[in-house]
Amino acid sequence: MGQGHYGAWPAPAPVPVASTPLRRLGPDVCAILRLSGPLKEQYAKEHGLDFQRLLDASAYKESYRQDMIRWGEEKRRADPGFFCRAAVEGAAQPVWVVSDTRRLSDVEWFRDVYGAAVRTVRVVAAEETRRRRNWVFVADGRILCSAPGVDDAESECGLDQGVTFDWVVTNDGDELALDEQLETLLRWLRDQL
Repeated sequence: MGQGHYGAWPAPAPVPVASTPLRRLGPDVCAILRLSGPLKEQYAKEHGLDFQRLLDASAYKESYRQDMIRWGEEKRRADPGFFCRAAVEGAAQPVWVVSDTRRLSDVEWFRDVYGAAVRTVRVVAAEETRRRRNWVFVADGRILCSAPGVDDAESECGLDQGVTFDWVVTNDGDELALDEQLETLLRWLRDQL
């Protein structure tokens, strides 16, 4: 098999480091790629902002979040592969985990470019688990309202429909259950290398 790639959607919470594919496969075999990195870097350049501060979960990033999403959507409309190409540039490992794919157009780009080598993984957690991890739904700038806003935008839930995932991994805090799910996935992946 040529260069294989598999994508993982944003985890509702971080997957423990010992469980990550990078740790298990090693950095020579697996690279974690992020679409948001190139997006945030370009946005920071064009708007004179601190790129490093846009990478964390700070109030600084949140103050620019809606405009950054709008700006990123404009870029994607003009060139759907803009951020995908930037993310894969220079990646030489045979396995890529694209950790923050959030739109159908991103999945379609990878499938168009890399074909059958692409595998999709969705990481899910119960809403109760997500709240325990300090997730708060924000719509239209207000917490828990029904108007469209940040957390119900395409950037956050664009893959809730229209994608058939190869694997669905549940990350509700049971490390043993998570480990078993990841081991099944990694066993399949090792067989493909």
